[in-house]
Amino acid sequence: MVALATTGVGACGDNPSGSGDASSSTSASVGPVIDPGDGGQYSPQLDPADFTTTIDNPYLPLIPGTRWVFEGGNERVEVVVTDDTRLVGGIEAVVVHDTAYQDGEMVEDTFDWFAQDRDGNVWYLGEDTAEYENGKITSHAGAWEHGVDGAYAGIVMPATPQVGDAFRQEFLVGEAEDMFEISDLAGQVSVPLGDYDGLVVTRDWTPLEPDSIEQKYYARGVGLVLSEKIAGGTGREALVSWTAPATS
Repeated sequence: MVALATTGVGACGDNPSGSGDASSSTSASVGPVIDPGDGGQYSPQLDPADFTTTIDNPYLPLIPGTRWVFEGGNERVEVVVTDDTRLVGGIEAVVVHDTAYQDGEMVEDTFDWFAQDRDGNVWYLGEDTAEYENGKITSHAGAWEHGVDGAYAGIVMPATPQVGDAFRQEFLVGEAEDMFEISDLAGQVSVPLGDYDGLVVTRDWTPLEPDSIEQKYYARGVGLVLSEKIAGGTGREALVSWTAPATS
């Protein structure tokens, strides 16, 4: 589960084409664009010196104290940027806490790790996740950590979104292979919290679920405001509450 992204991300039958370098090695300092059609040959080489815990990307600001609440159908997702950090592959990462509920019962509890590179790209470095049923942990499936057992970090929001650019969000063969493509820079949506325009719109998919695709909308200064399935099923989780971080 990618933080600030709802569960159930799927894939479409034909992959959008990436516009960037399909090489297996990527340095944060060059502002990478990853080609999802790289055949799985993906192993970005990240220098901890290139990263910061100050995540101020305008479309995915992860400032401690920020809180989002999404609702759709019988589901509710709460996301909080904590004051905690975690060392992942030598990179100090911000810890974001996600909790997902169905019919008021917690079904997933996840801690995700993010950092921003010197160019302003936000990277997803892994997650510690637990699935629940009747109040008990039933699985830790989907957990992964950059640099451990073949898992690698990916970009979840580029510094300068451009239509057609595509990125891997995470990579662990058979477990975590989410990708996305920038499809629009002027999206408009209405959600319970209000009306938004000038949105970055993405199409998200994974080869692990080849029958569905999800579309997400990101507002400047807020982050994700809406996530909806557009193929392979139905589902819509919209922002109902957003709490800005306290200012000193």
